[in-house]
Amino acid sequence: MKAVVYRGPNQVAVEDVPDPKIERPTDAIVKITSTNICGSDLHMYEGRTDFEQGRVFGHENLGVVLEVGPAVERLKPGDWVCMPFNISCGHCKNCERGLTNYCLNANQPGVAGGAFGFADMGP
Repeated sequence: MKAVVYRGPNQVAVEDVPDPKIERPTDAIVKITSTNICGSDLHMYEGRTDFEQGRVFGHENLGVVLEVGPAVERLKPGDWVCMPFNISCGHCKNCERGLTNYCLNANQPGVAGGAFGFADMGP
């Protein structure tokens, strides 16, 4: 598949990368049909936050679910999903109520957590 790959500050390239695979029971594979550049991508693109060369960019997108891991309960292949920047655990009391932007695990005091939509910035 094609993806936007980080090559260093202010340098990205569209490259062929391996197709995704289910690695954890909670994973889902989504065929991306539309995407957007988020302002938080600029932190990595401009080299202001840690982002290793060769890593694939992108976290705000829309697409159709192709495959899910055995622990995925709310999605099935064929479902359309919109994936905003919010990072959440999916299992705390706020996530269970659908309030993923208030995740108790990703948004802890003293760390950026899900504030910028990038998992390496929080627990």
